Amino acid sequence: MSAALSGLPPYALALDMRVVDEMDGAPVIAMPFADKVQGRPGFLHGGAISGLLEMAAVAAIHRALRAKNSDSAIKQVNVTIDFMRGGTGQMTYAVGEVTRLGRTMANVEARAWQDDADKPIAMGYMHYLIRSPKTQMPSS
Repeated sequence: MSAALSGLPPYALALDMRVVDEMDGAPVIAMPFADKVQGRPGFLHGGAISGLLEMAAVAAIHRALRAKNSDSAIKQVNVTIDFMRGGTGQMTYAVGEVTRLGRTMANVEARAWQDDADKPIAMGYMHYLIRSPKTQMPSS
């Protein structure tokens, strides 16, 4: 499946992430456990968890921008990840929630969980710069 068909960037596809559901209007992204996302034996690598949180945040902000009929681009400004417990060898899910969508900035919270959405293994807090698309100058 191509990145364009899945709606996820190539990085997400390389880790076998896929959109599996929606939660409060935001895409839920799943990442299966595999050797390529393993850190210490039997546990997810923190980078894989962080990547999953980032993909959930990006999916949520793109969904929010589309709802406003905006084709603005985003640029990540700041990321904070709180790891709460080790991710074990099972399917991991993440969802993002846009907590503020202004004209030039957006704030997104993302959470990752395994068995129970109310018991996250990690939380991510991301800030994005919103850039309006550049207007094309007519060629002479």
